Amino acid sequence: MTQPAQPAGEGRGALVAAALSDVGLRRGNNQDAFVVSMAGDDADWRRRGHLFVVADGMGAHAAGELASKMACETVPHTYRKQTAGSVPSALRQAVATANANIFQRGQANAEFQGMGTTCSALVLLPGQAVAAHVGDSRIYRLRANKLEQLTFDHSLVWEMMAAGQMPRGEVAGFIPKNIITRSLGPHHDVQIDMEGPFPLEVGDTFLLCSDGLSGQLSDEEIGALLSVLSPNEAVRALVDVANLRGGPDNITAIAVRVEQVSTESASESQSEPADPSSASAHPALWGITAACLLVALALAVSEYFMAALVSVLLGAASAVVALVQNMSAPSSGDSLTLGAPLGSGPHTKTDAAPSAETAAAAAALAAQLREATRNEHWTLDWGHFNSLGEEAQAAVAAGDYRKAVRQYLLSISFMMNEIRRQAARKDHRDSSVLDT
Repeated sequence: MTQPAQPAGEGRGALVAAALSDVGLRRGNNQDAFVVSMAGDDADWRRRGHLFVVADGMGAHAAGELASKMACETVPHTYRKQTAGSVPSALRQAVATANANIFQRGQANAEFQGMGTTCSALVLLPGQAVAAHVGDSRIYRLRANKLEQLTFDHSLVWEMMAAGQMPRGEVAGFIPKNIITRSLGPHHDVQIDMEGPFPLEVGDTFLLCSDGLSGQLSDEEIGALLSVLSPNEAVRALVDVANLRGGPDNITAIAVRVEQVSTESASESQSEPADPSSASAHPALWGITAACLLVALALAVSEYFMAALVSVLLGAASAVVALVQNMSAPSSGDSLTLGAPLGSGPHTKTDAAPSAETAAAAAALAAQLREATRNEHWTLDWGHFNSLGEEAQAAVAAGDYRKAVRQYLLSISFMMNEIRRQAARKDHRDSSVLDT
């Protein structure tokens, strides 16, 4: 399941995005899903931005696959359908709706009962980004060789670290890393983490991925890889490296690189007249106040002073309620702004500059790949593979680790593609024999 790199137009925040999902080497079906939902026009981009979602399903039979598919269908549809309200509230509602739909589907069919999925959603707006998150799929941002994890893993390990029951960075061997504490679907309600807004800069690269990827590569490796490859090259290399390390799970990655940042601020781009019904107190409250005062005046003239006092008090109470509503209602133009900071991300920050260590790790992977194919009678283009490896070795000798890592990764992806083509040719020959 592949979606090639695609640029957004200059007027919609120039960026390049690529996505790839792979079943891995040990699973019979792919329970991951993703969606890239680009804004349809400049007005849509200013109002709702570009949306990216990764979901990792769980459940017996086809339940997990259905849950992740439902999340990736429901979130963008519900999000873009909401034309009023802030971006964070629309995004939160979209994820909540996906949870409700998955839960209802599970309750309606015993085969799907208890099914669930992670959901990590990222919205890129003029100058800013906002995220919604449930589960242990991740959203990263690479900026100037610093890789930041914007989302918190809803896993047993991370929850224990957050509670101070385990030093950060240390994982006890008896605690499974794949036990998650939150997901969409198993329960009627779900707590959704909102993060941001994060300001955008030219060159920022975002990565959304399932744990089939983050479980096989360190943050240092992910960051180094993103820094030296284009989004299209990066998603391919990330999947290839995860598979080289055993591919025990489905692997999904969306990489988005910001090529241009709009000079228009997010608050300016999203400002619209507020709904009159929510911008001030209900008119009836002021009407009641005026009526009470008029009645009080008439009663006072008639010397019914106690009744007049009661009427004044009722009018005063109505006026207080109206004033409170006016003070708490959003001001004009605020109905679509991002508002106060959300969440507490980034949750980790890693130095991801390509180094001698990351170059050595990439070289070891290339050597592993060569060794694994040594005894196979395959027709592979070793010349190009070797050429890329020699360029990488020369870059290491020159201390250019950025180029070295890039060339090693390109050599790995090239050879993995050669192997896939070889396997496809073999399958074609086998099917041809069966057909005869």
